[in-house]
Amino acid sequence: MKEKHNPLILALDVPKREEALALVARLREYVGGFKVGLQLVNAAGPGILDDIRERGGRVFYDAKFHDIPHTVSGAVAEAVKHRVWMLNVHTLGGVEMMKAAVESARQTAAACQVARPLLLGVTVLTSIDEETLRLELQVEAPLPAHVAHLARLAQQAGLDGVVASPQEIRLIRAACGEDFLLVTPGVRPTWAAKQDQKRVLTPAEALQEGADYLVIGRPLTQAPDPVAAAQRLLQECGQKLKGTAHATASGTGN
Repeated sequence: MKEKHNPLILALDVPKREEALALVARLREYVGGFKVGLQLVNAAGPGILDDIRERGGRVFYDAKFHDIPHTVSGAVAEAVKHRVWMLNVHTLGGVEMMKAAVESARQTAAACQVARPLLLGVTVLTSIDEETLRLELQVEAPLPAHVAHLARLAQQAGLDGVVASPQEIRLIRAACGEDFLLVTPGVRPTWAAKQDQKRVLTPAEALQEGADYLVIGRPLTQAPDPVAAAQRLLQECGQKLKGTAHATASGTGN
């Protein structure tokens, strides 16, 4: 049975190291972790992963690795050395690539004597809708069925869970079970704009559907008062205003 935990992961999609660390300092008591993606890593360098961790923040490295198995294996090994909490790869890289990521994370964590990060598979980006999937990407399967298929591949490869739209949570739960970790972007409070997200639910709805973690960025980072926005969001989710116990898993260490 999963422990109660703070489900909010703040997306640090900002262009400057100082801006990111200021958000970490202000919001680390109100969120369960921080997502670091391509924008911030390219702006500040991979050392930003260590900077956030050293300031008490757990890091979800949103790397979305997608390459041949050998290349992904090497990239995952380097990411593990930064002692990240979560790390993701694209499921479209296939089972062999995902297995290489799992084995690399296991071996590197053991060699470095650090906790293995939770490994997630990216299914279908939340900016992609049914029409885009069918007409541009030429995937004929319905979007929910395609997401469920990719989630099953991720589980087969040994990943801990997937990143998926909140609208596919129930389908993935049915396909992969209750212990499979579900991290959901595309979450928007009722008081925030959808922006470029297309397949969205509110945070409370996503948690009710069975999400484990919610990735939320602009509704907090662009709020006039990010702390007040985080408090409001936690209230909507029925959580305490300050950090609750984090869920236990293989990658819970800092």
